[in-house]
Amino acid sequence: MGSDLIKSSLFYADQRLCSAEILPPPQVRARIEVAVLNFLKALSSTTPAISNLPMISRRSDNCGLRSGLFSDVPSIFLSYNFCRRSLMRANDAKAFVRVWKVMQMCFLILGEGKLVTQRELFYKLICDSPEYFTSQSQVNRTLQDVISLLRCSRQSLGVMASSRGAIIGRLVLQEPGEEGIDCSTLGPAGHAITGDLNLLSKVVFNSDARYIIIVEKDGIFQRLAEDHLFNQIPCILITAKGYPDMATRFILHRLTQTFPEMPIFGLVDW
Repeated sequence: MGSDLIKSSLFYADQRLCSAEILPPPQVRARIEVAVLNFLKALSSTTPAISNLPMISRRSDNCGLRSGLFSDVPSIFLSYNFCRRSLMRANDAKAFVRVWKVMQMCFLILGEGKLVTQRELFYKLICDSPEYFTSQSQVNRTLQDVISLLRCSRQSLGVMASSRGAIIGRLVLQEPGEEGIDCSTLGPAGHAITGDLNLLSKVVFNSDARYIIIVEKDGIFQRLAEDHLFNQIPCILITAKGYPDMATRFILHRLTQTFPEMPIFGLVDW
């Protein structure tokens, strides 16, 4: 009966869930090394075989929705259902090799202690392996395969998304070891939001604003910034120039954590 109670609990159900861990570079490099060693071990065995690459399936039927245990905020998760990349299937052969090429490049990037954008990763790969990579979409899909295989976040692999976002208004940004940036003194383009989520997580915010205003269109953002709206209405203006990228969403999340009482408004194209 006790075991039945455990199996029926949310804690037991959580064991089925899969997440991409945020790991330091040495651990990610170790996971890549283990993947290579396992592959070589399979090739050098008495009955050599090229093993498939088991990846967490990203299909919609492997997704689920649950309510938070301590909050009303729901979350989307992936279960431990696998898909495979195989060198033995004609349609998968190049995709199989691309996974190893991206892992190799990420291994080198992490060893150098650097971060690259997905666009930079694409240029590195078409220079290194033009026979396997011809488009940005191939790199993006393969990067998702590597995340599904190694189960670590994209940032942990040394890759950050290019940020389109900008911020301006009654806000001072204090990055570690740097002078504060007063966003009320900038030009109409505002302050470009970095795609480095690790850096964004360490930024300290100071503000006397009363509102946060999210502006969908960059042209409207620049017009409001040029007119110094933030001095007439004490506010912080943020734009992602259309569909919001991860970094812009993350800095907004950090602002809501820092200033939980500050209301947020959206100015969008209806």
